[in-house]
Amino acid sequence: MVDRGASALSLPDDWPAHPDPILALNQMGSFDWDLDSGLLYMDAQAHEVFDLRPDEYDGRPESLNVRVPPAEARRLDSLVAQAIKDGSENYGAYFRVRRRDGTLRWTHTQGYIRRDDTGRPRRIIGIVRDATRELNESAARRDQTAWNLAGRRDQTNVVQLITAALANARTVQDVIDVLKDTHGVTHLGATSLVMGLVEAGRIRLVAEGPEGSFVPGTLITRIDEPYPMSEVVRTLSPRFIESPEEFAEGYPILWPHITDLDITSAAYLPLIVQANPIGAMGLLYNDRHGFTTEERDILVALGSSIAQSLQRAMFYEQEKDLASGLQQAMLPRTIPSVRGADVAVRYRSASLGRDIGGDWYDLIPLPGGRVGAVIGDVQGHDTHAAAVMGQLRIVLRAYAAEGHTPATVMARASVFLHELDTDRFATCLYAEADLATGVVQVVRAGHIDPLIRAPDGTCRRALVQGGLPLGLSAEFGRLAYPVGTIELDPGHTLILCTDGLVEQPGADLDDGMQVLTALVASGPQDVWKLADLLIDVAEERGGDDDVALLLLRRRGADVPQGGGRLQQHVAPGDPEALRQARHMIRAAVRAWGAADRSDDVELVADELVTNALMHTEGAAIVTLRVLTDTDRRLRVEVEDSSSALPRRRDAGDSGVSGRGLLLVDMLTDVWGVEARGGGKCVWCEFVVPGRN
Repeated sequence: MVDRGASALSLPDDWPAHPDPILALNQMGSFDWDLDSGLLYMDAQAHEVFDLRPDEYDGRPESLNVRVPPAEARRLDSLVAQAIKDGSENYGAYFRVRRRDGTLRWTHTQGYIRRDDTGRPRRIIGIVRDATRELNESAARRDQTAWNLAGRRDQTNVVQLITAALANARTVQDVIDVLKDTHGVTHLGATSLVMGLVEAGRIRLVAEGPEGSFVPGTLITRIDEPYPMSEVVRTLSPRFIESPEEFAEGYPILWPHITDLDITSAAYLPLIVQANPIGAMGLLYNDRHGFTTEERDILVALGSSIAQSLQRAMFYEQEKDLASGLQQAMLPRTIPSVRGADVAVRYRSASLGRDIGGDWYDLIPLPGGRVGAVIGDVQGHDTHAAAVMGQLRIVLRAYAAEGHTPATVMARASVFLHELDTDRFATCLYAEADLATGVVQVVRAGHIDPLIRAPDGTCRRALVQGGLPLGLSAEFGRLAYPVGTIELDPGHTLILCTDGLVEQPGADLDDGMQVLTALVASGPQDVWKLADLLIDVAEERGGDDDVALLLLRRRGADVPQGGGRLQQHVAPGDPEALRQARHMIRAAVRAWGAADRSDDVELVADELVTNALMHTEGAAIVTLRVLTDTDRRLRVEVEDSSSALPRRRDAGDSGVSGRGLLLVDMLTDVWGVEARGGGKCVWCEFVVPGRN
């Protein structure tokens, strides 16, 4: 039902200011889809095709979902996305629209993709029209005796129409919906349909006739029972019942239960694939007696087409279950309870069959009241992506639990992925939060930025400098991930998600982030309700990408005090890393209740880091700790790779250097030097007042 060779349209550039009168005369509606804004404008006739009043449509394509069934919407989205991707100028397709009265009608759309000078698609203009009359010309002429009068050609057209609709069915329910709507069995002259699938030597009823017609005891029946569907499965041959008397004589157990349906004849067809019965279908009539040879042949052919569609749908569902099971096995079974935080996670799998994504989330409890939050997405949509995701999740958890800094955790994960026998890369964001202080250190590997929502409902995007995706950073030797620092005050919520929640067809990523930010700002304060809202929006929007979501809200009241630890890697010649280290120190000191000594701590730490970078050849690692063994102290440690001990020098009256250790000695309560492997650690401590 898809026409990829549709001719190009000729709509005016100033559409819809001057709609084409020829289109209106032919009852064709027109539309203009602005891919930059994502808005799809329709004229009055297009509203009529979708059976929508102008006040019921807000210009968003997803708002048409109230009229377009989900299976049809997915097919259209895939068609348009493929046309844009492969450089096509136009596309055309038939699809069904459910009108206000509940009936399904065939509709045709034809679109022309307009691109800018760079080839980027910017706009789609096109038409929509009611195609029911075109596709079902015989239906307009049919009355109660149409089956006998229509002839082989019209019957064949109806079968072709049903077969074409079945080609887009992805699930067993899709197949049943196609057959039971007004363009299915009623066009074959049948009153209703029953269908059963063979499962473990029994037949399970999956579709019955009119509401209230269910026969007790037939939901699951044995193949050897005296029912017509059981008979056609046993014999692999169709059964045509040409009169009520024949029905009553052949199936005395079933007939008394369906006499109220006024059945005059029936056709029961085995659904056979590769010589194996997968089910059976029955068409019930109340206005005909007998079947001609041609009618029997056409129904047998229809049964074969339905069997193929059912088999394909069953494979999709089985593969979906298998893939989803694998994917779910790779995700954490439970999220640990974290003292001082409320955490909500959600996952939505978007695709059918084996086309699953490698999205994941994780929450890692760490010593000292800290917690690691992970969100990531492995490239690709298949079981391999899910398998790689599972391995990455495990190694990230292991590296974080070993006590490595966030930047080191990400770098090691990138090396691990690069050394796997795979061509996949992964985007990832790792946030290590100290719930005692609210200081969050964030490392971003090609992933989208996090959001922060305040208790008053305001939401902002936390811009964090990022590095290359995992795998690629190792391949190109760019493993020095920058670390950003975020302050998470009590009541604030950190929101991490994958791009399936943000990206929309025809819209920029920044636009998607703005939409998400506004959605979060308008959502509930409760993290679980907010997570439900976001995943529901993703579900309504559909799309071909999975969505992973992690929300962490800092409570503050019952956060463990003391034992806090923060760490920052500062590379030589990296002023941004030095700035981030200063930011981390300032935020931590204030959060730890030592604001009155923040200037001293920052000045001393800056002096020690500068000395390490000037007088050694490697990087410096800054660590802040809160010690509470006897009195409450804030400890600053600066590690470097040199074993040479610092020495105090006389700067003289006009000297501009040499005052570093003198400054450290004056401002700190105690300081010293420790050997650390191949290097040393210069440390100092500041006594700070305890919390009230």
